[in-house]
Amino acid sequence: MPVDAAQLWTLNHRLLTVVMDACSADLAELGLETKEFFVLAEVAASPYPAELAATLMIPKASVTVYVRNLVAKGLMRREIDDEDLRRHRLILTPEGERARDRALAALAAEFDRRLARIAPRDRTELRRILLELLESPA
Repeated sequence: MPVDAAQLWTLNHRLLTVVMDACSADLAELGLETKEFFVLAEVAASPYPAELAATLMIPKASVTVYVRNLVAKGLMRREIDDEDLRRHRLILTPEGERARDRALAALAAEFDRRLARIAPRDRTELRRILLELLESPA
């Protein structure tokens, strides 16, 4: 019986949504909206606003709003890039790192509760499959 790709996508999306919803109270306790959490979680790997927008696949204008909010909350700061004085580099403050780490721990704990339903070998296989799906198409 063939597997419906749209149904797999929908199931994956539902799982991610359920996990994020379960973490919403933890994020709110940290003073974070969901999208702000994603920005905090990704900024170390993508420290420039345009790069961050591309990585998170959200509009640059939205990244600007989230960054402005995170700066106002003292979780992030903008610095002039020493290599290109026209660019701003985004850096988490120590408080931002703590908030990111706590939010990631809450997310990991909730996802782990879901993963506990499957065998360790299936977790390994799920990881392999997800990594393969994320590779660029040939």
